[in-house]
Amino acid sequence: MALSHTLIRRLKNPELFEAIADPAWLGLAAGTPTFAVVNPATGEHLADIPDMGVDGARAAIDKAGEAQAEWAGLTARERSDTLWRWHQLIVRHTDDLAAILTAEMGKPLAEAKSEVSHAAAYLQWYAEEANRVYGETIPAPSRDRRMIVIKQPIGVVGAITPWNFPASMVARKISPALAAGCTVVLKPAEQTPLVAGAMVALADKAGFPAGVVNLVYAAEGDGVGRELCFNPQVRKISFTGSTEVGRLLMRQCADQVKKLSLELGGNAPFIVFDDADVDAAVDGAIQAKFRNAGQTCVSANRLYVQAGVHDEFAEKFTARVGTLAVGDGFAPDTAIGPLIDGRALAKIEAHVADAVEKGGRIRCGGNRIAGAGTFFAPTVLTGISRDMRIAQEETFGPLAPIIRFTDADQVVREANDTIYGLAAYFYASNLSRVWRVAEALEYGMVGINTGRMSSEAAPFGGVKQSGMGREGSRHGLEDYLEMKYLCMGGI
Repeated sequence: MALSHTLIRRLKNPELFEAIADPAWLGLAAGTPTFAVVNPATGEHLADIPDMGVDGARAAIDKAGEAQAEWAGLTARERSDTLWRWHQLIVRHTDDLAAILTAEMGKPLAEAKSEVSHAAAYLQWYAEEANRVYGETIPAPSRDRRMIVIKQPIGVVGAITPWNFPASMVARKISPALAAGCTVVLKPAEQTPLVAGAMVALADKAGFPAGVVNLVYAAEGDGVGRELCFNPQVRKISFTGSTEVGRLLMRQCADQVKKLSLELGGNAPFIVFDDADVDAAVDGAIQAKFRNAGQTCVSANRLYVQAGVHDEFAEKFTARVGTLAVGDGFAPDTAIGPLIDGRALAKIEAHVADAVEKGGRIRCGGNRIAGAGTFFAPTVLTGISRDMRIAQEETFGPLAPIIRFTDADQVVREANDTIYGLAAYFYASNLSRVWRVAEALEYGMVGINTGRMSSEAAPFGGVKQSGMGREGSRHGLEDYLEMKYLCMGGI
């Protein structure tokens, strides 16, 4: 089993990656069942991937458990050096990784390259942070004691990554785990397993010892997820995906009181106040809404625009959206790629139909684009009311509803009126308003006069039912460490 000839021809170094769909590379028998990976832009068959299932997950966990003590026993510098070599290989092969990513996920090639660079940045960051796992000494209550705190790796980590950012999420989850001294079992999304496989192939080349980074391809995640949750060798789960699945994982981990990091759904408000720079707000809204065809957990889902600038914003924003070219991610002018599958198309169509039925107005787009791919035209709706599905549910597509508001305090209350609390954005120039609104928004991340805020140096994560824990920054390393207090008597 191999990658398609079309995909192989796009790679500069195919010899590094052509085996990632081969059962032998994963130590599997030749007759292992497979599942297909297709290009959502063209329907092209890219590869048949070994379906490792629950047995494969259990074997990977065993390997990770066997390797855990040795990997944790290395010096921080030794782990850092290996991560650094992996970072350098990712940077060196950015073009190939981006081509694989675009083929299986559909996003424009420029966005794919940016994502791979972002993945490399996480590897670099945690290669450096590996050397900064510090303990502490505590003043003792008596002269014959010494009190010390040390930090140790939590153990085997199960990482479950999503399809929308299949490269950066691999790096963001497993690089802090590896830096802390944990071994990893990685289960990538079934829609986009190839770039994860390519990254693991480069991890092998970087020199990680056997069993430290383990890959599990699976056609469905339920069985593998249960194995990760119920297997006592796994000490922590890190998951990015829907809130519904996050709740399920929490329930399955409860009996073992297993540590969890969850980055779940969002319903991000994007607020434009009367005192905002409207042109800058339009630029920010384009970024926050249409990056990755709106298929991001931090995508602007509800655009609230104050009455004094509503019409100007709606006109300028609609004009910009109308210029966004939709097509195959490999086409040079493409700004918006396909949705991941037919279910995503059906959801966005249902949201548009519901809004129109309840009085919403389509300013541009509003329709799927005929052809082999799962394309939907970038869409702007106005006349939105709170009873519409689009005002209550995460759309996850290139659909921007604009909601007119008048009262500044009321819009903050409406923005907070959701079970989600991942990301929020607002544009304003009055400094007093900036502070008040930033502090009042019940979200883990707030973009102020910007539509893009993700960085390896900053803590990424949400509150309420958008998850728990943080990824990125120095705080992201703490989720993979256990604190141990040592009290030494008889000194």
